[in-house]
Amino acid sequence: MAGELKQFTALLLFGNIENLILAAQGVAYSVNPLGLAILSLIAVVFWLLIGTFGTKIAMKYARYINFIGGLAIFILGLQAMLQSIPGMLSFF
Repeated sequence: MAGELKQFTALLLFGNIENLILAAQGVAYSVNPLGLAILSLIAVVFWLLIGTFGTKIAMKYARYINFIGGLAIFILGLQAMLQSIPGMLSFF
């Protein structure tokens, strides 16, 4: 597994959006940089573990996840269209 992840080392360390948000908040509140770095690395490892093992578990349910996701997008799109009807009618 380590060999497979070697190519993503830079992305893992520098490309994590949660890290950027955490760092920006830390600067805004004058947090200890060493403590912030340790918390950032813990967050990266935590998300790596969730992504690795969560994906393996979720693969069994991929068909259901795709269906539910598509249904949710359809329902939200329908809801957005229905909510825009009053605004469209008042335009005329």
